[in-house]
Amino acid sequence: MSEILLQIDGREVKAAEGMSILEAAQSAEITIPTLCRHEKLEAYGACRICVVEAKTGGRTRLVAACVFPVENGMVVRTRSEKVDRTRKVLLEEMLAHAPDSEELRKLAEEYGADRNRFEKEASFCILCGLCVRYCAEVKKKNAIGFVDRGARREISFIPEIAARECWNCKECFPLCPTSALQAAYVLTEALAFPTEKA
Repeated sequence: MSEILLQIDGREVKAAEGMSILEAAQSAEITIPTLCRHEKLEAYGACRICVVEAKTGGRTRLVAACVFPVENGMVVRTRSEKVDRTRKVLLEEMLAHAPDSEELRKLAEEYGADRNRFEKEASFCILCGLCVRYCAEVKKKNAIGFVDRGARREISFIPEIAARECWNCKECFPLCPTSALQAAYVLTEALAFPTEKA
């Protein structure tokens, strides 16, 4: 695997071919926030909070650092007016769904996000997909999945599988960036009222 040289926040960083910007930054101890990343899972790019400015071939654009591959000579800025503004809006949208999430509140403070900018739709889920992907990729159980599309998309435990698998596992609960208690509630609701989500 060939070595790639890129610049992140003015520092020269060595990376292996095939690495993402996020992986290269982490190897150089440069922090990029992320809410949907887990070391055991394939990169997904759901939360977009890892957005950075990447310049390649004279063109600068906003990209999701967790899924965008490094290139030789690439110049990356993890903080800029545009990056911070984008993260701020993303956080404000997420806070409408999970206003009490400690992780979101901490990031909101850092980026000056207004917790009350958008009308509250307290689903407590930001659709990061960590629970869904962990159950599918690591546990190979598929006891939880996405239902519906677009604005109506949400996660739901599959009652037939969840009743058998989830009470003894619960490994997805602490992965949730908004609330492990919410995951427990959704599981309980799915098992108690299995036909309501059908």
